[in-house]
Amino acid sequence: MSKVEARQTVAENEMGFSLCLLLKTMFHLVYLVGDLCVFGFGGNIVMTMGEEYLQYPSLHDLKYLAPVFVTNWNFSFQIVFLSLSLTHDVLEWTSHHNSNLGVKIRYWRDVIFCGAVVPFTLFVSTMFWSVYAIDREYVFPEVYDLVVPWWFNHCVHTNIAVVLLIETLLQPRRSPTDVKCENVIFWSIGLGYAVVYYTIYFSTNIWLYQIFGIMTWWQVCLYQSFIWLATYVFYIIQFPINRLVHGAEKSRDEKPQFEDVKKEMSETNGKVETNAILETNGKLETNGKVITDLKTPPFSTKSWSTKFRSLRSQFETSRL
Repeated sequence: MSKVEARQTVAENEMGFSLCLLLKTMFHLVYLVGDLCVFGFGGNIVMTMGEEYLQYPSLHDLKYLAPVFVTNWNFSFQIVFLSLSLTHDVLEWTSHHNSNLGVKIRYWRDVIFCGAVVPFTLFVSTMFWSVYAIDREYVFPEVYDLVVPWWFNHCVHTNIAVVLLIETLLQPRRSPTDVKCENVIFWSIGLGYAVVYYTIYFSTNIWLYQIFGIMTWWQVCLYQSFIWLATYVFYIIQFPINRLVHGAEKSRDEKPQFEDVKKEMSETNGKVETNAILETNGKLETNGKVITDLKTPPFSTKSWSTKFRSLRSQFETSRL
């Protein structure tokens, strides 16, 4: 390949990278602002609900129990994810996404997306509309229409799935970022919500969702088990679906930070000089400057340093 062709290839890659980053930034910004507006509007509905509406038991429960609805929990997860994503996009525009802060933001952005946003968003959207199609009174009573606009219902139960679709198309996540952490997040949310849900029932004798009210306790236990299983399946299948979209091979920018060690090579008088990123006592250094401490999470659990020591020894023993 000639130098001209090489420059053209680099320019095309940079253009594709910038276009993808631009699309991600616009997407994260628009949806974050939109979700914050919806969140604020929902809070205003609850706060301004007058006494004339509280005569309806369903609206009374909506006013005082809104924070414990799984829909609102999931919507909060999406806001946190979009906030982290937009912050990382800004760091990427300023070329600071590989700094300590950028790496940690990317780590938590990805584990929150995989461990919380994907499984619980798919659960909320599929379960809500499935039960709604059978009998809306079980999940969204008709009396809600007095205070909740139709578009608000779609924002918190339909549009949330669009976020997953666009994010999957724009960002490769072919495998878990940290399986242990993602499972801890998933099961902590699932079990934590079950504790809150059943505590409310046993203390007030009120089911947040009326579909549980028509079941026997055996049916409740089976349905709850089905919910956990289905939600965990949503967590598992996101990765093969992502590989179908983006292919099986990992892209360069998707590899863990510092696993693909970059070296600037220059040839002087027949000798190869290497400006390398070196590891010393658990810290990464370049030109004598410490750029990150590998003893702090999420790096303390990674095995890349072993691979790099092997790679470094090959360079130290090689001759041109």
